[in-house]
Amino acid sequence: MDTLTPLAVAASPSFGVLVPVVVLFAALMHASWNAVAHAIKDKLLGFALINLAYLLFAIVPACFVPVPPAAAWPFMAGSAALQVLYQLMLLQAYKLGDFGQMYPIARGTSPWVVAVVATLLLGQALPCGELAGVLVISAGLIGLTLANGVPGRSHLPALAAAVGTGALIACYTLLDGVGVRHSDTVSGYVAWTLLLQAPVIPLIAFAVRRRALLTELRPVVARGLIGGVLSLSAYGLVVWAQAHGSLAGVSALRETSIVFAALIGSVIFRERLGRVRLAASATVLAGIVLLNVTFG
Repeated sequence: MDTLTPLAVAASPSFGVLVPVVVLFAALMHASWNAVAHAIKDKLLGFALINLAYLLFAIVPACFVPVPPAAAWPFMAGSAALQVLYQLMLLQAYKLGDFGQMYPIARGTSPWVVAVVATLLLGQALPCGELAGVLVISAGLIGLTLANGVPGRSHLPALAAAVGTGALIACYTLLDGVGVRHSDTVSGYVAWTLLLQAPVIPLIAFAVRRRALLTELRPVVARGLIGGVLSLSAYGLVVWAQAHGSLAGVSALRETSIVFAALIGSVIFRERLGRVRLAASATVLAGIVLLNVTFG
């Protein structure tokens, strides 16, 4: 695959301008659904509604796509479990920390962990370009961690939750990378994995809240479902873009969601952006771009 700049993602001239525009819009939607999840005061209910939207939108496709073979199901079950844990960890990060700091740390940790695990555990070589990407991401994550000064004990749980979120994203990404190769159908793998994970957090919310659940849901139901639709739409747009453009370019450009998240945190949540946090977010973005373009 050709090495491209983030803006040179289109593989077909007919989609030359449309693909990067679609990916940028998907990045904005991804940052936006996370902002919706952060904005809902009761994070458990927010994530329950987002997963309810996943469930409603996955049922129909699952009826029409091929059912994956038995060899793929252990990977699908593992991925679904990890994705539930990832959401619960992200929920905790948003409870404890600023959106503009938690989001880029979580997003930045994931590709860094994937690159390191692929090298240390899977025996893949780490060329100079990928090593440079890992080091740049590391520098950006350190900058984000220190953006508000040296973290004290009270800040450590939030930072640990954000890093844990990124590590879990990396884990299910690696598992899916292996699992989808045991499946005869990518669409079936995605749809059925989504069906496995989507009911879990709503069931947890029901078990925790029981009789008060419906009363507590009413004020936030619209926002939660909108968050789920935004999340699924962002995913669908990226899949479309990957079918019509360079995988490396699309993967790199979608990480502009980190910059969108920093701006949303400043404008919507009135969080202090500051030059250090903005520069650190941009550094993480640059490192991810370098990793993705090198992988391409």
